Amino acid sequence: MDYLGISILLVAALVLHYFLRKKRYRLPPGPKGLPILGNALDLPAKHEWLAYAKWGQECGSDIIYLNLAGTPVVVLNSAKAAKDLLEKRSSIYSDRPVTVMAHELIGLGRNFGLKPYGDTWREHRRLVHQHFRPENVPRYHEFTSKQIGRLLLHLLEDPSNFVRHLRIMAGASILRICYGIDVQPDNDHYLSVADEAIESIAATGNAGSYLVDSFPILRYLPSWAPGAQFKRDAAKWKEKVDRMIAEPFDYAKRYMTEGAATDYIAGLLLSAMDPGRDKTQQEIAIRDSLWAAYVGGADTSVSALATFTLAMVLYPDVQQTAQAELDRVLGKDTLPTIEDRDSLPYVTAVVKETLRWHPVTPLAVPHKVTTDDEYRGYHIPARSIVVGNVWAILHDPDRYPNPESFEPSRYLTSDGLLDPAAPDLTGRALALGGGSVPDVISHTTQSGLVSPPFLSSFDISPPLDEQSKPVKPSEEYTTGMLSHPVPFRANFKARSENVEALIRRITLSE
Repeated sequence: MDYLGISILLVAALVLHYFLRKKRYRLPPGPKGLPILGNALDLPAKHEWLAYAKWGQECGSDIIYLNLAGTPVVVLNSAKAAKDLLEKRSSIYSDRPVTVMAHELIGLGRNFGLKPYGDTWREHRRLVHQHFRPENVPRYHEFTSKQIGRLLLHLLEDPSNFVRHLRIMAGASILRICYGIDVQPDNDHYLSVADEAIESIAATGNAGSYLVDSFPILRYLPSWAPGAQFKRDAAKWKEKVDRMIAEPFDYAKRYMTEGAATDYIAGLLLSAMDPGRDKTQQEIAIRDSLWAAYVGGADTSVSALATFTLAMVLYPDVQQTAQAELDRVLGKDTLPTIEDRDSLPYVTAVVKETLRWHPVTPLAVPHKVTTDDEYRGYHIPARSIVVGNVWAILHDPDRYPNPESFEPSRYLTSDGLLDPAAPDLTGRALALGGGSVPDVISHTTQSGLVSPPFLSSFDISPPLDEQSKPVKPSEEYTTGMLSHPVPFRANFKARSENVEALIRRITLSE
């Protein structure tokens, strides 16, 4: 019997095994699948989180079960289910599934946020997080503040390319913090390398997006064969990811050998290597840890800030209320800083609502349960992929009435202060991915740093058509591991001549 025949028999045996398990155990409810394929063909090509939420509603359950051609998948559509399993039972739910497309063919398995749980994962996480202790955070805010000033100037001079300016700001901040790279004003090489790689990563989709993950034998198809477009895509994307991993790190090593100050994470880690351990292995661990931090912080920040901009265009009353608070508390023609955050409850609520309204990672990074488990009378088979549906958690109408609407007031008391009793699951939901990104470079922190200066500096509005009527953008979002608003236009107008002069003066004084 040839290799293909043996492989088909193995796949059939595996599927039969799971069908027999399903008869013996009470699995969570889910959509009815096909023989052999299960629900592999039921997954939509985009916005899987919406389908998962819909299936949960149809089944009357916040936990659903899918069979992807023999691979069991459990989706958690509520905060309670996610907390009960991923937090309270983290000892058996902390592992990560390894997918053929993302991990093997593209090489994303080098990202410790996607690595299986174990010693390597713990070491890589420790390497990054040890230099982001609270006492070190102000040093990194200095780098971010400088990039925010440049962002405001770019918006003054070229507002039509605001998403590009957001990308430069987020990428430049993290490249400086992690690698000591001061990006060039135009066409920076390292930003270009990172942008191309991040676009490739975003295009890979979520777990189960490719048939090769359900049928691993497809990895052996020649790249030229019909149906092997995934292999051609993977080869192209892997090349870009490899460059992103290597080139900034190689720069950091050269920078350190030239005697430059090691006020960046790569330099600090390289200078602290253990001479008694293998040098090459230590450098690989540092390299892989840092690029994971970049991926986790840069593009997520761009998405969150683009969502903030979209919300300000669609909800001008929210924008005006936030600006009124800034003017009342800080005075007009003033740029707020991170120290002002506690005195701006409404602006803080706007940031919270931005992260809830359209989460940048609608599905958490998948987990894998290591042993058989029971939950609410349901059997969860060992090696099941377990996915937290962040979008569903943050759009639970029982916790967030009118969840599709952008309403910062849901976080406030009647007298306008932050309500400690208000449901705020954004932090918990966003942490379902496993905490791979230090807080200072996460999109949560970046949004809190950038949004107040945005509001104090600019009136953000939709463009006008030929009849001078506002053209409101759609609320459509891209699909994939990271979700962005589809490209839209927005006008940025300085709120006063004094603000414009202040932005230019701050930038010139750098």
